[in-house]
Amino acid sequence: MLDRTVGNPKRRRRARSLGAVALAACTGLVLSACGSTKDSVASGGGDGDGTGKVGVILPLLTSPFWQSYNDYVPKMAKSEGVDALKTVNSNSDPSQQITDINNQLNQGVKGLVVAPLDSAAIEAGLDQAERKGVPVVAVDVAPEAGKVAMVVRANNVAYGEKACEYLGEHITSGKVVQIMGDLASVNGRDRSEAFRACVKEKFPKLKVLEIPAKWESDTAASKLDTLLNANPDIKGIYMQAGGVYLAPTLQTLKSKGMLKKTGEAGHITIVSNDGIPQEFDAIRKGEIDATVSQPADLYAKYGMYYIKAAMAGKTFEPGPTDHDSTIVKLPSGILEDQLPAPLVTKENVDDAALWGNTVG
Repeated sequence: MLDRTVGNPKRRRRARSLGAVALAACTGLVLSACGSTKDSVASGGGDGDGTGKVGVILPLLTSPFWQSYNDYVPKMAKSEGVDALKTVNSNSDPSQQITDINNQLNQGVKGLVVAPLDSAAIEAGLDQAERKGVPVVAVDVAPEAGKVAMVVRANNVAYGEKACEYLGEHITSGKVVQIMGDLASVNGRDRSEAFRACVKEKFPKLKVLEIPAKWESDTAASKLDTLLNANPDIKGIYMQAGGVYLAPTLQTLKSKGMLKKTGEAGHITIVSNDGIPQEFDAIRKGEIDATVSQPADLYAKYGMYYIKAAMAGKTFEPGPTDHDSTIVKLPSGILEDQLPAPLVTKENVDDAALWGNTVG
C-alpha cells in the first residue's frame, strides 16, 4: 500500500524526488546467479551469526493491508528462523516512528525491520541504528538517505503504469481521477508520476484530474465528493491504496447514485492498489475492475530473510533473484529487492496463489 504510509502533515518534512530506479548490470557473473539470495551472497565481513532479537516497526494498523502484514510477521519470522519481538505501531506519525526506533535500540535489538512513514524523516532513525551498529531492512518504502541493508518493495512505478494502461485500454477518452498518496513518501510520488506520464504518452485523449489525499480516507472521500460535483462525467478512477481509499470511494459513488456495476451504463472503471480481500470482493461484485496486488506476505517473508542475512554480515548484488524478483540499485546507492506485484482482474481474481485469497 503505502501502501499505506500515512504521515502527520504538521511534522512531515517534504521529500525530494528520487527519480527513476536504475537497474545495475551484473557483469562477470553467471546471469542465473546474479543477485540470487542463494548463490550470489557475499560475506560483508561481519562476525554475526544472524541471531538476536529483531524489532519490527509498522507504520499503521488502520489499513487492511498493514493488518495482514502484521499477521504475517510472526509466521514469517518463525519460518525464517528470526527471533522477532512483538510488532510496534507508529500510528501514522513519522515523529513517533523515530521514537519507536530509538526505543527498540535501547532494548538491545540486533536488527530492525521498519516500514517508513516518510522517506526523508526516517533518516534520523536510520542514523541512530547505524551508530549502534544495528542493521535495518526497510519494507514498502525506500528511504531518501540513511543506511539500510535492503529495501523490500515492489516496483511502485509499475503500479502507476499498470493502472494507466488498464484504464487507457478500457476508456477511449474523457476524464479520469487518480486519488494520490502522500507525496512525502516515495510510493506516492512514484505512483503519481508514473500514472501521469503514462497517460500523457500513451493515452492523450484522457484528462487526468488529481486528488492529493495523503493516504487519508476522510480526505479522499471529501475531495472526491467535491470533484464529482464539478465533474459528473468522470469515466475512470485510479486509487493508489485500496486499504484506505476503497471504502470511502465506493461509498461516495453510491451516495451520488454513480456506483454502477461492470457492464451497466454509466459504470466508472476503477483500478486500485493493494490486493486486499475487500478489493477482490469488489472485483467479483463488479464494483471495481482491477487492482495491483502488493505482496504483504512477501514483504514479511523477505523482510525477515534480509535482516537475518544482514545480522550475519552478508551482502547482495544487483540482478535477478531466485524468487522471481530483481534487486536494483537506487540512485541513493541503496539496494532494493523489487518483488512481483501482479494485476488482478475478474479473470484471475480467484487465483489461490494471491495472498488476498489466503486471509480472512
